Amino acid sequence: MPVVLECLNLGKTYTEGPQQIEVLKEISLQLREGEQLAILGTSGSGKTTLLNLLGGLDLPSRGRVIVAGKDMAEVDETERGQLRNLHLGFVYQFHHLLAEFNALENIAMPLLIGGFTWQKALHKSQNILERVGLKDRAQHKPSELSGGERQRIAIARALVTEPACVLLDEPTGNLDRNTALSVQSLMSELNEKLGISYIVVTHDEAFADTLDRKLFLRDGMLHE
Repeated sequence: MPVVLECLNLGKTYTEGPQQIEVLKEISLQLREGEQLAILGTSGSGKTTLLNLLGGLDLPSRGRVIVAGKDMAEVDETERGQLRNLHLGFVYQFHHLLAEFNALENIAMPLLIGGFTWQKALHKSQNILERVGLKDRAQHKPSELSGGERQRIAIARALVTEPACVLLDEPTGNLDRNTALSVQSLMSELNEKLGISYIVVTHDEAFADTLDRKLFLRDGMLHE
């Protein structure tokens, strides 16, 4: 299976006054096409920092992140944004939907940023909205949707560009158990049907156990 995302000897150090704080050190991993990977760790272990590095939202102090054959640190901010938009999707614990736009318009945003016409973006967004089972919610704004529906819209938005990989930061952490299970089931179904790869940062071991592989982040390093 092709590798869709890779990092090599990744490290991140922050400077606070005279102090150097090493959050991540010597992290290497490969994510293959269609693979679902969970990264577990305690609060403050650096899980979100790692996800931000893998997604090119932050740059490492050391090491490399390779997306679509390109080192994210060796391209300029414009190209990094294009790589993110074309090849990666993002889902967060808090959905970050735009309150003034309806569900369909929220899903269309990455396509509009990527240069699609309004008509084509809405057509493609309608298709993915149906895939996540919410076609009857197209005109609803985020405030008119339940927590589970908002998270499904966020997943649809992450998938609309047909990325090779979706990065999810505690995607079910803000949901009740039944809603969380429905979101997990949706992710599994989309993985099976569309072959999308996932990296999921979570503290939910039961959720992690449903994925193909899990790694533990401890003392700034990944462990099997």
